[in-house]
Amino acid sequence: MTTNKPLSGLRVLVVEDEYFVAQDVAIALAQCGAQIVGPVATLPEAMELAREPLDAAVLDINLRGMLVYPLADLLASRGVALVFATGYGAAAIPARFEHIRRCEKPVEIGEISAALFPGGLFCSSALRS
Repeated sequence: MTTNKPLSGLRVLVVEDEYFVAQDVAIALAQCGAQIVGPVATLPEAMELAREPLDAAVLDINLRGMLVYPLADLLASRGVALVFATGYGAAAIPARFEHIRRCEKPVEIGEISAALFPGGLFCSSALRS
């Protein structure tokens, strides 16, 4: 991997119901080399895409009134790296997800990539959403 494309070859699912936020996250991750799956805005769409091979996922918690936790459970059971990109505080997230990093909106892509890949993959492209 090159330093300017640290996420090269990694498949990242983007689940976000705010169109512009979803596009910003997807574009920024793609610029870091990730292959974007989605973005999708609903839990049923996300559950369908979760059947595909994935390396990581960026999840908003509340998708048009539906909580993303069933998807997070599924992906976590498969060993997919997860990050919650949300306006929800830590207290609103169930204890079973306390090990999953939470990036508060507005988020920066560097924060997301560091949360997903703490082993050193880092993308410096800024994202404001």
